[in-house]
Amino acid sequence: MIRAIIIDDEKKCISLLQKMLNSIFPEINIIAACSIPEEGIKAIRLHEPDIVFLDIEMPNKTGFEVLGDTRDIPFNVVFTTAYQQYAIKAIKFSALDYLLKPIDADELKETIFRFKQKHKNQQYDKQLNLLFNNLKSNSYNRLSLSTNEGVIFINPVDILYCEASGGYTFFFMKAGEKIITSKTMKDYEDVLPENQFFRIHHSYIINLSEIKRYIKGDGGLAIMSNNTELPVSKRKKEDFIKQLKL
Repeated sequence: MIRAIIIDDEKKCISLLQKMLNSIFPEINIIAACSIPEEGIKAIRLHEPDIVFLDIEMPNKTGFEVLGDTRDIPFNVVFTTAYQQYAIKAIKFSALDYLLKPIDADELKETIFRFKQKHKNQQYDKQLNLLFNNLKSNSYNRLSLSTNEGVIFINPVDILYCEASGGYTFFFMKAGEKIITSKTMKDYEDVLPENQFFRIHHSYIINLSEIKRYIKGDGGLAIMSNNTELPVSKRKKEDFIKQLKL
């Protein structure tokens, strides 16, 4: 299933788009529909969708501001608006597409087809990356990190934690080194040994063997061996506690 979120201050537009998607693309699961930008931001952070249909001109925040506030979450965006003048800016934001209201069914079909092709290629690239890193890991117990300067090979046990930042991932090593990679955290989440690493938050994956202390709270805090405090999201708390066997 393709997980989608709709954000539009006009509830009639949300309802119409939902009906179009449900009737034409049953494989698309609309996991949230928000008429307030701030609620849309929360939904994106909570669900980490595959695609977001995002209105541009809304009260309090524009669609571009919503996108800026969620730049650390990887997803495809389709801007929906009644105003043609935003097209160039939408392109600069690397939008998957730009649909003018009222949305035309044929144009929507083309957009979803384009998304499926892109999504298929991304999944293929991820599988190749996973295979490559598994081969490296099995043969040399190493993980490959793509950086602007080339490829660095590291041993996963030397990782303290990973942090997502936009389209990049920062690897914080036990020795104090920080490595900036040009891939998203999702690319590495599937590669890192699941019995050793856990994603406690949309921005953090930690080495479970490097936790010094856990402080309870709504989500809580994981205190790492270098005394860095990292938040645990409410959504991840229960699974995290199970992983720690508490």
